[in-house]
Amino acid sequence: MNKAHFFLVFLSLLFFSCTKKNDNLPRKATGKINTISVIIDDQLWNGEVGDRIRNKFASPVIGLPQEEPLFTINQYPVKIMEGFMTDSRTIIVIKKEEKNQFVIKKNQYASPQNVFHISGKTSDAILEIIEKNAPKIIQIIKETEIAESQRIINQSLISPGLIKNKFQIALNVPTGYLYVLQNSNFIWLKKEITSGNTSILIYQVPINSIKKAPNQIVNIIKMRDSIGHLYIRGTELDTHMITEEGYAPYLFKTKLNGNETFETRGTWELKNDFMSGPFVNYAIVDGKHDRILVLEGFCYSPSKEERDLMHELEAIIKSIVILNK
Repeated sequence: MNKAHFFLVFLSLLFFSCTKKNDNLPRKATGKINTISVIIDDQLWNGEVGDRIRNKFASPVIGLPQEEPLFTINQYPVKIMEGFMTDSRTIIVIKKEEKNQFVIKKNQYASPQNVFHISGKTSDAILEIIEKNAPKIIQIIKETEIAESQRIINQSLISPGLIKNKFQIALNVPTGYLYVLQNSNFIWLKKEITSGNTSILIYQVPINSIKKAPNQIVNIIKMRDSIGHLYIRGTELDTHMITEEGYAPYLFKTKLNGNETFETRGTWELKNDFMSGPFVNYAIVDGKHDRILVLEGFCYSPSKEERDLMHELEAIIKSIVILNK
């Protein structure tokens, strides 16, 4: 065998080996944010099982001024579960089978991906499994979608220096956001979009600003309304941002970066004006720096849906890392 022939054989084997390895790698999961594929036969989809799925996974998002579904659902019959449908980040497979079971498979067809398999002997058995496991499924989907949004955001970030120096935090903010206003204890970043704008506020208040229940929500509203009065103003005189008075916000306790956090969702409005929109406010109890650190996202997009805009703001805020002194 001459050298040229040997070299060609070597290259062919190398190419085959690389192709074989690539074939074993999972495909990249695709699809729009907050979209799930439900694989279920039409008979179940058009009955009580389908109603339960829509009730659980397409219920209205909390804190938006208009109704938008928690997730966008695409339904496909079981017999055509192939090709692009198996590339979705989230797949729920529902079948009538001889065994009642609920199984979660990670990266079954692509990555990152969650495939939830639900099967039951009867419709009632399937309904029971959905009812029991829906909260867990929703939590996993939300975490996966936040991680996907953060992956996209991290591809192009603004310089972190100013935020880091003022508040001793690391926060991944995508390019497109500009500094609107800043002082020693406050930053406002805004991004203009086709239908309006999205904003991020960062500020800190004394650690005793949010006291124990039952006044926590009252104190949070007072806090954000005072910030709105100071910094978030409209173009007309005597207009500033307040928590919308006609709707009580929702308050949840959670954790960000390991710290106790108050998560508030609701709608804002400009006092003496007609502008309004949704907000999500995270008040982090930061004992390390003896403060309440507040990160809030809000948007103004009167002619477009706002679910995914708020989702991006949530993903940005949840990238926070509180640094040591």
